[in-house]
Amino acid sequence: MTASRVALTVTLGLTLLAVPLAAEAQQAGRIFRLGMLAQAAPVPSDQRTSAFLIPAALRELGYLEGQNLVIERRYAEGKTDRLPGLARDLVQLRVDVIVTVGPAAIRAAKDATTTIPIVFFGNFDPVAAGFVASLARPGGNATGVLIAPEGTLAGKKLELLKEMVPRATRIALLAPDDPNFGRQGKEVQKAASSLGVKLAVVEVRGGDYEGAFASMVANRPGALFVGAHSYFMRDRKRIIELAAKHRLPAIYEWPEQVDDGGLMSYGTRIAWVSQRAAAHVDRIFKGAKPADLPVEQPTKFELVINLKTAKALGLTIPPSLLGRADEIIQ
Repeated sequence: MTASRVALTVTLGLTLLAVPLAAEAQQAGRIFRLGMLAQAAPVPSDQRTSAFLIPAALRELGYLEGQNLVIERRYAEGKTDRLPGLARDLVQLRVDVIVTVGPAAIRAAKDATTTIPIVFFGNFDPVAAGFVASLARPGGNATGVLIAPEGTLAGKKLELLKEMVPRATRIALLAPDDPNFGRQGKEVQKAASSLGVKLAVVEVRGGDYEGAFASMVANRPGALFVGAHSYFMRDRKRIIELAAKHRLPAIYEWPEQVDDGGLMSYGTRIAWVSQRAAAHVDRIFKGAKPADLPVEQPTKFELVINLKTAKALGLTIPPSLLGRADEIIQ
């Protein structure tokens, strides 16, 4: 090989090597802008909600707020009609990715942009809602993480609650003032019919939990099914206190609610959902297209039981449930 050809080969090699190094350097020096859109604002001191856990998961991936990450948070304060305006605000700020919580938030984001990537998570069917073409190949500008596969786990949770309180022939369903809750409500109703249980739906309006519980206990339910919703995760301590006050055995969505004194829960952990949502954001920041990122579904579900709460309610937990519990809180 001639000297000139050797020089050319070396030059080309160095040039090709420099391309990824330059891209890496550019990535390292870039400041990413993340939008977060949800119906409910978190309690500032609560470190076990997605509003806290997603930024925490991103920190583990190297994104530090105030250094290489800016987070624009937009919460509708329980007023769903505010979400479209908040979504447009994030689009005008030219965020790199929008993280949405729940179907109302992703609908607002999808209406506001067809180009900015959206990472959603929640308890809904994104294919039926038209947010993605399929779970494996979302297409478009949205992908995300589901809390439960093929439904909302409502049927399984009601079955477990009935097993915990076999004498309950009437069960109350605590529902949010949110039209997007309809699918979950239908699943609970279907399960109630198959179990021979009469379901009494009680809706919380304007955050009036005391009024909702007063209406609920007037019908003397034997147990309580707390719907899966971000409002109820945020306000879990009030709900748990009222359930204890009225001596209502209740099942919840998240193990975190049982950690705080709820009787039992069945589902995945909010930390897992948040970590997977953060992983999607990370991949999109690095150049992946949401159209090519499959919507993730949990494969592990935990039955968590609070023994102290059961004793306070005078409940004897069936051995069949104790044997299947993934975690028992003493």
